[in-house]
Amino acid sequence: MNENYTRRKIISKSGLVIAGLGMSLSFSGCSKEKINKNKPNFQISLAEWSIHKHIFGSGAGSFKNEASRRRAYRKDLNLYLNGDLSNLDFPRIARKEFNVSAVEYVNTFFFDRARDEKYLLDLKTRADGEGVKNLLIMCDWEGALGHPDAQERLLTIERHHKWVDAAAYLGCHSIRVNAQSIGTWEEQRDLSVDGLVRLAEYADKADINIIVENHGGLSSNGKWLVSVMETANHPRLGTLPDFGNFTISESEEYDKYLGVEELMPYAKAVSAKSFNFDENGNEPDIDYDRLLRIVADSGYSGYLGIEYEGNSLSEYDGIHATIKLLRRVIADMS
Repeated sequence: MNENYTRRKIISKSGLVIAGLGMSLSFSGCSKEKINKNKPNFQISLAEWSIHKHIFGSGAGSFKNEASRRRAYRKDLNLYLNGDLSNLDFPRIARKEFNVSAVEYVNTFFFDRARDEKYLLDLKTRADGEGVKNLLIMCDWEGALGHPDAQERLLTIERHHKWVDAAAYLGCHSIRVNAQSIGTWEEQRDLSVDGLVRLAEYADKADINIIVENHGGLSSNGKWLVSVMETANHPRLGTLPDFGNFTISESEEYDKYLGVEELMPYAKAVSAKSFNFDENGNEPDIDYDRLLRIVADSGYSGYLGIEYEGNSLSEYDGIHATIKLLRRVIADMS
């Protein structure tokens, strides 16, 4: 590889950052204090993707693939976000419809507004008015942080800077990014570490964490993503374990229970994914009792972000069903 950062240099550089920061970092919204395993201190948040059909409207089905969607959005975002809700409505919907007091935004729903202070102030004012806490921004479509070309990787890092700044303005604790790369296991790890560490160094100035979701490719391999966290060894980096995103490729699926267990020691947020519900209100393909016990046993105390992606129920009904399931399982654990 034609790289300026070897694994050894990355680790050394991260170590210097850690030494300089000491123990003063504040990880708002993601306490890792050990809790009584019989009394998990979980709160519920709502991920904006749960209402993506309401925001996209007819624009949701207008593209052949994600690449064509991305090109169209960059050209004219508002042409394709033509649903009955907008990003500005999200805090109100979370509170009024679901009585949820914390939200997780998706950057593609306000892709051209990251540097628009008037817009961000409006969004923040609406959230504050509803008594809703802004937790994080999920960031997509800004490039591969592990791109093998050093210049393209740098441009990707810089494109994420505006979302770090927007998250800080809104009072979030993190942005969620993707660890995307190509090459061997080790090459993808080291390239991703380089991009993540350099982004984390920028984000530290804004008191923002950089968290990586298992989101396809090698990032959905728990052991690989753990190796990224261990190699980076940066206090601003963490994971966002998603209960449902463990598809590595069309032919390879990672064990979700093993994956969540592996990623939880680094977790600064958790995504409670759901798709379907049986007659008893359970998710038939995701054992919530087992997963929430894994989360609780890790010592995690914080928000569980609902992300309903099913088709059998409407978005609103699916969110309500997930809230009901979470509350029942948490009560049973207590």
